[in-house]
Amino acid sequence: MKIYTLHKKQNLPISLETAWNFLSDPKNLKTITPDYMGFNIIAGADRPMFAGQIIQYIVTPVFGIKTKWVTEITHSVTNHYFVDEQRFGPYALWHHKHFIKAIDGGVEMEDIIDYKVPFGILGQLMHPLLVKPKLEEIFDFRTKKLEALFGVYNEKIPAG
Repeated sequence: MKIYTLHKKQNLPISLETAWNFLSDPKNLKTITPDYMGFNIIAGADRPMFAGQIIQYIVTPVFGIKTKWVTEITHSVTNHYFVDEQRFGPYALWHHKHFIKAIDGGVEMEDIIDYKVPFGILGQLMHPLLVKPKLEEIFDFRTKKLEALFGVYNEKIPAG
C-alpha cells in the first residue's frame, strides 16, 4: 500500500484572523477550486467549521465524471490548524492538514495531504500520469487564486 504526500506552503500579506476566517469557511472552498472541477457543496457548510463537521460535495475530478465526496473535519484549533479526512470519495485515503501561522508581514499557510489512490497497482501506475499532476494543478490554482484575492503581486525584477 503506497501512501503519497503533497506538501505546499504559501505566504500571504494578511492577518492570522483574516486567513482563518477565509480558510475555515467551507463555502470558500468553491472559490479556490478550479471551475472545471464542478465543485458544489450539497450539505454541511451551514455553520462555521468545527470538529466533527461532515461536509458533502459533488466534484468532477476527471473525464467529466461526477463524484460525491464526503469529508469530516476531525480536528480544528482556531487560528492554528484544521484537518479534513475523506469519509467517502475518490481516494482510498485522504488526510489533509491545514496549518496557518503568523509571520513577519502576514501568514504562512501550509497544506500537507497524505493520500492513497484506489485500484491497487493500476492506481499506482496512474498516479504519476493523472493523479499527481491533477493535484498539483488544483493546488497551483489555489495558490494563484489566494494571491489574487489577497493582493499579492508577482513582479519580475528586470535583469541588469
